[in-house]
Amino acid sequence: MKTQELYEKVLSYFAEAIPVAETELDYDNPFQLLIAVILSAQCTDKRVNMVTPDLFARYDTPEELAAAHPEEVYNYIKSISYPNNKAKHLVGMAQKLVSEFDGKVPDTLEELVKLPGVGRKTANVIQAVVYNKSAMAVDTHVYRVSRRIGLVPKSCTTPYSVEKRLMQYMPEGVIPKAHHWLILHGRYKCRARNPECATCGLTEICKEYAAREKKQKEKAFVK
Repeated sequence: MKTQELYEKVLSYFAEAIPVAETELDYDNPFQLLIAVILSAQCTDKRVNMVTPDLFARYDTPEELAAAHPEEVYNYIKSISYPNNKAKHLVGMAQKLVSEFDGKVPDTLEELVKLPGVGRKTANVIQAVVYNKSAMAVDTHVYRVSRRIGLVPKSCTTPYSVEKRLMQYMPEGVIPKAHHWLILHGRYKCRARNPECATCGLTEICKEYAAREKKQKEKAFVK
């Protein structure tokens, strides 16, 4: 199967199987989403959503967070992974928003990555979710699912290489949603451990599933 045909089949399946695809982080505005995404690094969305209500209530604006001390912020996020660093990043991020961006979350990769705690993945999430730009954020789920299905070759061993490959073959208009499709599929179906292949509609075109089936048959033949 040609690569473009594979992409078309996968995207068509996702469009039908996951018609509603959006972030599972709770937020009311771009500033809150930026905080939540920074906190979600190496942490589950569920855990982030548990701590952000009180955090958002205390720091309602970039100005309020910029005036805070990291130790104070730490008390709100201490159940999150790497709370010390993230507390410092949040305060630094807010300070830079206020000093350089008039308190508004920027909409370009170049500007977003200037903010403490914001790398390429976080910047792409903000671009896609807030500004509906064709940006592909590659987290652990997107990386795993893309390689398993065969959307990207095994030679793509970095998030950036996966991002470039996905962007190459996906229509621009579908990229923001495709990011969520891949995440949700990886989170609930194509899990790192014990993927639910038996109930997955992509098994006929999934390269890793085909490889596993071939290996099983070879083992059975040897026996």
